Amino acid sequence: MSPDLRNIPCLTLDGQHKTLGEFAGKVLLVVNTASQCGFTPQYKGLEELWQRYRGRGLMVLGFPCNQFGNQEPGDTLDIAQFCEAKFGVSFPVFRKVDVNGELAHPLFVKLKHKAPGLLGSERIKWNFTKFLVSRDGSQVKRFAPITKPAALEAAIEEMLG
Repeated sequence: MSPDLRNIPCLTLDGQHKTLGEFAGKVLLVVNTASQCGFTPQYKGLEELWQRYRGRGLMVLGFPCNQFGNQEPGDTLDIAQFCEAKFGVSFPVFRKVDVNGELAHPLFVKLKHKAPGLLGSERIKWNFTKFLVSRDGSQVKRFAPITKPAALEAAIEEMLG
C-alpha cells in the first residue's frame, strides 16, 4: 500500500486506533455511509460483498458521515447498534467523519484526489460514494452513490486478480 495511504489514522466505532497499514495487501472498498439515507439498504449489499470476497483479500470499510441531509445524526453506539441489528454488518465501521470541507478526514482527502468525480470534481456529492483501492494503493476507482454494491463485482474481481 502506498505510503500516503498506509499511515492514515482511523478510529473504529468501538474506539480502536487503526491505520490503513493494518490492511496492507488487501483490496479496500471505502464507503461513506449513513443510517437514514435512501441508499442505506446498500449496507446489505456491502455486507454480501464482504462475505463473498474477504477470503480473497477484500476489506470493506464503512465511514459514517452526517454531512448530507443530516442522515447520520446518531452517536457511536446508535450507529453500531443500527448497523448490526438492521443489516448484520460485520465489516469494520469507523467513527463518524467529515468527507468534505476543512475538517475532511485525511483518508477521504487522499481518495478524492486520486479518484475525482464527475468533471474532475473532488467533492463527494452524497452518502454511499464508494472508493475501490488496489492492494498497493496505486489504483483508486470511484463509484457513485447510485451504484449498487453488486455492480462492483467485476471491478473487485479485477483488483483481486
